Amino acid sequence: MKYRTVLPGSTIGVLGSGQLGRMFTIAARRLGYRVHVLSPDRDTPTGQVADVEIHTAYDDLDAVTGFAQQVEVVTFEFENVPMKTAELVSQHAPVRPAGSVLHVTQNRLREKTFLRAEGFPVTPFLPVHCLEDLSAGLKQLGVPAVLKTAEWGYDGKGQVRITGQDQATTAWSKLGDQAAVLEQHIDFDSELSVVAARGIGGQVEHFAPFTNTHRNHILDVSISPANVPARISQEAVEIARGVLSKLEVVGVMCVEFFVTRDDRLLINELAPRPHNSGHLTIDAHVTCQFEQQVRAICGLPLASTEQLRPAAMANLLGEVWNHGEPNWETAFAYPDVKVHLYGKLAARPGRKMGHLTALATTPQIAAARVLEARRSLENEITEEGAPAR
Repeated sequence: MKYRTVLPGSTIGVLGSGQLGRMFTIAARRLGYRVHVLSPDRDTPTGQVADVEIHTAYDDLDAVTGFAQQVEVVTFEFENVPMKTAELVSQHAPVRPAGSVLHVTQNRLREKTFLRAEGFPVTPFLPVHCLEDLSAGLKQLGVPAVLKTAEWGYDGKGQVRITGQDQATTAWSKLGDQAAVLEQHIDFDSELSVVAARGIGGQVEHFAPFTNTHRNHILDVSISPANVPARISQEAVEIARGVLSKLEVVGVMCVEFFVTRDDRLLINELAPRPHNSGHLTIDAHVTCQFEQQVRAICGLPLASTEQLRPAAMANLLGEVWNHGEPNWETAFAYPDVKVHLYGKLAARPGRKMGHLTALATTPQIAAARVLEARRSLENEITEEGAPAR
């Protein structure tokens, strides 16, 4: 099938208006595109940099139709866009990745079932539709285990850790008696992610894997190159490329892995969009994940993913603002650290407000440097009043 290339000067539509949309829009506008964004919120991270911000509910069919008629191609910046919205938009403009990808990845049970059926390594799991399913599942998988809602979960939301058979009733009630997935607890050594882009013609370009650490279920620090053996890195890339091809993704996808203590890879989850762990590509690579997303959905050739320098990224959550405005002067005093802020109007605990990226001669030095810079924002500075060097 022949596709029409969406050339610079055209208008791209974005469903969702958070920080991922913001960084996508910056990349798109640099390439000469116009961007329209639609979401239920006002003065959003994406809307602040887009050409047009449309404030409406996703189920406002007239407004969604008008949005779709004004753009040449549509993408989304988070996977919880209602399927009906994506389907309506697709009647007027191509949606990339397609609604079929959204359908699989916005439901944990469908996602894991698809991966297992296609032969990809996943954490052992069972579907849970009632308390009886959960009790039986705990006997089969054993404890500890993790119960996760099938839909609407991210950053640790919608999940409960179960350490004993007697906790089934409490865990089921905490999730609101809704469809869920019971996963076997994995004693992993590290967490890894692979971000890759797939073009309309099937071309796939990947970034080298990132090592990730989490705090309170939210990504805290990503390091690249990853601190894993070359064999593990290559296997993760091959699996990720296979997933994008099987799903026929057009756009960017992240495949997140557990690396077990016996060096096996298990897919934890998929994200059909740019990913938090890939933010360091903005500063450390020839082409960032957001430009690759623009290129992929517009039918342009994908670009080089070569890494220029080792790097580490640290998230800035709302807690950095606990004692007032962060000490920005100290962070900007680090010549090898890049500051990225998302323009969010209010800081809240656990809310992603921005990130820092450090570049260095080794990933270990970069990680130490980015953490030092983040501490300096919280007024953890030397007696002389300058950031520790």
